[in-house]
Amino acid sequence: MKIGIIGFGNMGSAIAERLKSKYKVFVFDKDKTKTVILKDIIVANSIGELCRMSDTLILAVKPQDFDAVLVEIKSCTHLADKLFISIAAGIKTSYIEKKLGAVRVVRVMPNMAIKIKQGISCLSKGRFATEEDFEFTEELFDYMGKTLRIEEEKMEAATAVSGSGPGFYFDIIESILDSNKNPEEFKKEFIITLTKAAEESGFKHEEAVFLASGTGTACQLLLVETKLPPSELKKQITSKGGTTLAGLDALHATGSLIEAVKAAKKRAEELSKS
Repeated sequence: MKIGIIGFGNMGSAIAERLKSKYKVFVFDKDKTKTVILKDIIVANSIGELCRMSDTLILAVKPQDFDAVLVEIKSCTHLADKLFISIAAGIKTSYIEKKLGAVRVVRVMPNMAIKIKQGISCLSKGRFATEEDFEFTEELFDYMGKTLRIEEEKMEAATAVSGSGPGFYFDIIESILDSNKNPEEFKKEFIITLTKAAEESGFKHEEAVFLASGTGTACQLLLVETKLPPSELKKQITSKGGTTLAGLDALHATGSLIEAVKAAKKRAEELSKS
């Protein structure tokens, strides 16, 4: 199986680095400086070339760049033979199908803990994707952590809870580390509150516990394994106009993690509608 990844930012590069030991991985990014020196990863010269070389294409570009990428993909041949996996916030499978035709699409919302094989990824299936496609996508992301199948109407909530959740964790723990508070106690409190936020966002209790506990535990491990300061980890997942930034603004204004999740979900819904 040949995996092509369009977009080599923080998430695209993390996926490529994790999958290269198990699959043949091809990547393309319009910013050539991101793909200058790579080991065991093949760099394509164009999206068209990547399409020709890949069986599965992971779309790891920002929502604002998505339409331009779809236009280039549309000009490729044999699209019906390929599986498309989108990790872009707010982009529905039906939108991709509208632009590309009856293609097989699985939508995934992973979080940054895939970098250390502790990622929490939510998956939903498009109209034309098969059960085999769904199982293969699960296999890919199980290799990078844990997965949860959800209805696509819950994907914006997943984006807010487990996708943006690490940003909230790292923001809050910055002050925790500067005080006498116990980080382990903070993690427990964070998981309890994030579970409540997930339930209020529409998840069943078991789903909410899975997402919250996995996110909190993974964030703690990211700090230990990467040895990066919380501010740097937060920066890596906070993009201009994105869901994490919207949640952080609410967190700073109210001091409430639940309000942060609500704001992130609202922003995810806005991106989906636009």
